[in-house]
Amino acid sequence: MAKKGKSGGSKIVPLGDKVVLKRQAAEAMTAGGIVLPDSAKDRPQRGEVIAIGDGHTRDDGKKVPLTVKEGDRVIFSSYAGDEIKVGDEEYLLLSERDILCTY
Repeated sequence: MAKKGKSGGSKIVPLGDKVVLKRQAAEAMTAGGIVLPDSAKDRPQRGEVIAIGDGHTRDDGKKVPLTVKEGDRVIFSSYAGDEIKVGDEEYLLLSERDILCTY
């Protein structure tokens, strides 16, 4: 679900334990100076948290807030989540459990 943000652009509002990330750009060159074609680049597993849901719901109905917060830089599991596009921007929507760590 996308809403209008303060600046007039779209704002994504994740639900529950979902987290919206902006992927970090893939490396275009190796440490040795070799330029990588798009087909040889690994999918980046790092990103910045753009928005978070309101938390996990326990069996007793209580909400548990998410550990990550907006602005956190994270590393997540390969092929986790769903890629979404809002306007010209591409994001990754995944569950907090797919996030391995912050850095």
